[in-house]
Amino acid sequence: MKSRFIKRFEDEIRTLERELTRELPKEIGRARELGDLRENAEYQAAKERQRLVEARLSMLKKRVSEIALMNLTRLPRDKAGFGSTVHLRKPEGDMLVYQLVMAEDADPTRGWISTASPIGRALMGKEVGDEIDVPTPSGKREFEVVKLTTIHDEE
Repeated sequence: MKSRFIKRFEDEIRTLERELTRELPKEIGRARELGDLRENAEYQAAKERQRLVEARLSMLKKRVSEIALMNLTRLPRDKAGFGSTVHLRKPEGDMLVYQLVMAEDADPTRGWISTASPIGRALMGKEVGDEIDVPTPSGKREFEVVKLTTIHDEE
């Protein structure tokens, strides 16, 4: 089973490798043609981007390796765990959707929350119909789990 996480990371790896091997060398070459590299902002920016892309590639490849080594069959099939997408209802009726990911991959703006975050910890092991209380700096927030899709549901 190839998880959606591995697919997503492999897609990003391909994009970054293309940038690293095709686009950035062209940018660096164009910037070199402008002369003195010590005061060349375009060259410095391209080299900095190259360092960032290399670091991100390294992290993504490590993450793919870690996920590939995980025994996904040990993850629950009917309870929230790593890789689950959880639909929550607030008491006012508003809905939220979160996907439980590793801490390094968390991006709340995309609905990706860490299994180690307060809400992630509160969701672990929960089932549809369960109510959860999440402590926040502004007080306890309550949610009801109304839909759950586990990593096994994508098979």
